[in-house]
Amino acid sequence: MSTSLHHRAVEHLGTRIVAGTLPTGHVMLAEHLEDELKVSRSVIREAVRVLQSLGLVETIKRVGIRVLPAHRWNPFDPLVIRWRLAGEGRGAQLRSLAELRSAVEPAAAELAAANAPEALRKELVEISLAMRDAGEAGDVPRFLELDIRFHALVLCGSGNEMFANLIGQVTETLTGRTAHGLMPEHPQKDALQWHMDVAHAIEAGNGAEAREAAGRIMREAISDLAPSWHGQPRVFVPVERR
Repeated sequence: MSTSLHHRAVEHLGTRIVAGTLPTGHVMLAEHLEDELKVSRSVIREAVRVLQSLGLVETIKRVGIRVLPAHRWNPFDPLVIRWRLAGEGRGAQLRSLAELRSAVEPAAAELAAANAPEALRKELVEISLAMRDAGEAGDVPRFLELDIRFHALVLCGSGNEMFANLIGQVTETLTGRTAHGLMPEHPQKDALQWHMDVAHAIEAGNGAEAREAAGRIMREAISDLAPSWHGQPRVFVPVERR
């Protein structure tokens, strides 16, 4: 099976579902999708399996492929995040991600100060210095690469595998902010310094300082992004009764 055809089918259907072009309850037939996308049944079948794993659709025997409501989607999956960031709900998605990160990353930084291996601590300092240089030079692609690496190291350095598994979400957040023009060409000097503060505090084993510096980074990010989600409703997921 052509990977590119499979990818195209997943992207085509996923973006339309998340954007609401294919609304909740809409039923699709595999044979119609074959004709529309000009691909084989096996490509459609595999694409639908991916969308099912994300909670976007369900297959119903003798009915078809039905689009599920947003509260059934997997909000942590990087694909869902990327599709949401590309649509009209970008602000609400950024808000959810920023609030998640503000809850997790300061705690991860504090844990990393206590638990991170020595090599990771040293790399974190090196990355923070390289971020400063790339930010001051206005090298946006390089800064993005380093920023992703920096936050991945903090999450992994915590020694908490659940925190570490948020790397994909953070990567999509940072990439989406850059792709959609929500990152300045030259990051604020304070933000660059706070990244270095986090790195040096983790290297020194100072958990309180690491948490505080990471908190400053997230508070600044929320302040910068808040206009993008002004007026956008929050998502309230129904709590199932057991």
